[in-house]
Amino acid sequence: MELSASVSIRHTESGLEYINVDSPLCTGKVFLQGAQLSEFTPKGKHSLIWVSADEDYQEGKAIRGGIPICWPWFGVHEKVDWPIHGVARKLLWRAESVDEHSDHILVRLSLPMRSVDKTFWPYESKLEVEFRFSEQLEVRLTNTNLGKEPFTLSQALHTYFPTSAIEQTQVDGLQGARYIEFGEGPFTQHDVITFTRETDMVYTQAKAVQTIHTPEGVIEVARENSTSCVLWNPWVEKSKRLTNFRDDEYHTMLCLEAANVLEDKACVEPGQSHTLATIIRWL
Repeated sequence: MELSASVSIRHTESGLEYINVDSPLCTGKVFLQGAQLSEFTPKGKHSLIWVSADEDYQEGKAIRGGIPICWPWFGVHEKVDWPIHGVARKLLWRAESVDEHSDHILVRLSLPMRSVDKTFWPYESKLEVEFRFSEQLEVRLTNTNLGKEPFTLSQALHTYFPTSAIEQTQVDGLQGARYIEFGEGPFTQHDVITFTRETDMVYTQAKAVQTIHTPEGVIEVARENSTSCVLWNPWVEKSKRLTNFRDDEYHTMLCLEAANVLEDKACVEPGQSHTLATIIRWL
């Protein structure tokens, strides 16, 4: 793979390999393990991505923060011994290309399907992700059906966003959507969302754009080919049970995840592709 002037390959102290972007427009990091982005900061602005201060970047463990890729299912599978959030976020992806242009850098990775246990995913398919780095970040996850039968999957781009104070943070744009929380619902979202307790809402019929209002400014979060999303903050008690997560870090983060879940699952016909995208920026 040929690198551009603004892109290099680096390693953490623990040995994990990542693609480092340092351009006039932004900085960023994408790990080959899980194709997981862990940093995106537009030049002259605050970071748009949160990672736990306790993250130790170990082989075989998803990074606590960034944008984990949940595939080919989101959350807990109906087969309870199967891994939560699928298998893609812990597997080693292959860096395919880096293209630098005057207004963006495009990094493309693919998941070698031979590394995916056919018990979990028996279909002939291709999975790719593109990261477009500029003054905003675009992430596009593409499933292509190479087989002779359709397949259906759920998935999410599990984005962790930063805030200096969750109690002073609001999410706007989900009014009118339907949600399930802690197995109850569906309910209709009527108001702008504030945070006073553990939040774990799975939304459907959601508009394509939401905004996160933090003390640092307003983050716009857009989705493509998705009418579902997930809003999460672990709050006090769950924070104590999470790995690589400090007990008080719920104050400084939230997740708003582009998804294809529930009735919004992605069905891909033979020879066709489906792309889930999230686009984030400071307003």
